[in-house]
Amino acid sequence: MSIDRSKELSVRITNAERDRVNFELFNVDLSLANSIRRVMMAEVPTLAIDLVEIDINTSVLADEFLSHRLGLIPLNSEGIDKLAYSRDCACDNYCANCSVKLELNTKCDTDSTMSVYASDLAKFQNGLTLGNPVTRDAAKKGPLICKLRKHQEIKLTCIAKKGISKEHVKWSPCAAVGFEYDPYNKLKHTDYWFEDDAEEEWPKSANRRFEDPPDKDAPFDYKATADHFYFDTETVGNLPPNDVVLTAIETLQRKVADILVGLKDENVETSNAQSGGFTTYGRTDYDNNGGETPSGSKTPYGEFGGGSAWN
Repeated sequence: MSIDRSKELSVRITNAERDRVNFELFNVDLSLANSIRRVMMAEVPTLAIDLVEIDINTSVLADEFLSHRLGLIPLNSEGIDKLAYSRDCACDNYCANCSVKLELNTKCDTDSTMSVYASDLAKFQNGLTLGNPVTRDAAKKGPLICKLRKHQEIKLTCIAKKGISKEHVKWSPCAAVGFEYDPYNKLKHTDYWFEDDAEEEWPKSANRRFEDPPDKDAPFDYKATADHFYFDTETVGNLPPNDVVLTAIETLQRKVADILVGLKDENVETSNAQSGGFTTYGRTDYDNNGGETPSGSKTPYGEFGGGSAWN
């Protein structure tokens, strides 16, 4: 299971649905595969209600409870790149360039209990899908917000803003991200607790069908590493699953690029200081007999596996 550096990363999609995608990654490091999983969960931007201005609320729910339920309603986030983060916008609080405004104005005038759903939220920007409440039920009503009895009323304005799940889980595009490798546990990374027989007591992974069972008589390979990973990405409906995966990869690329740019700038500043104002590129202040890094500079660690620690 060791990674063959001569082979390129490859992807195979095993199942694709409206709000779910299953795919496999081949010939990558465990750290990279896990980074993609974490970015999908925490750093893909979406739209969610962030501010609630309540004018009237005579329901049994407190204002804070009602605001919390509104914030967790999934909103359509396709085209979120056209919306700026409110912290980066030049407006004082919010505007059409960094937010979407919705309102809820409903009152129960009958003796029967009235249910208020996400579909009752009305947008100020007509003709745009960005910010529409996500409805996946057959009646197209969406999540239940609250229930009203006769003469009870709710009148409020919601401000939806762009954000990521690192700030609050309401911005997460994923309901869950399944992540697995080595379904037969050939690498012995997992210790199965059992009473009599682990094979009988533990459920079998569905991903076993994609791999050959291990040879029980073969010696254990202590140098083997994981190179085949299984992903099961399920979204809440605000973004298609393929957009979540692609955006996560682009976000990870930008983060790595920022690190490389920062390292290059630091190398330039160090070389400039040592040369008395003359700028040199491609080398650090360390000894020149180290291993090569991806940026072409030298490291102080010497040869490491035929190259540098990046290999």
